[in-house]
Amino acid sequence: MKITVRIPSVLRSCCGGTTEFSLNATNVNTALERIEQDYPSLYTSICNETGSVRQHINLFVNSGLVCGEDFKRPFQSEDILYIFQAVSGG
Repeated sequence: MKITVRIPSVLRSCCGGTTEFSLNATNVNTALERIEQDYPSLYTSICNETGSVRQHINLFVNSGLVCGEDFKRPFQSEDILYIFQAVSGG
């Protein structure tokens, strides 16, 4: 299934400055595998050394937060995977 991945501005340098790209994936897990292959720097910004999504990263498919079993939920036609990085400061 072809999906769109949208990249926040803070992570765009990890994928050549692009705001979004398309890839073929069946679910979030396989999308992360493809990102690891095609954009290793972006992948290490999203996932830690164990392959878990980093604490300050949130993934959404369309408008739904991805957690638990959602990583295995099949994508639907034209789904969009959003990557959000929390920003904090004091």
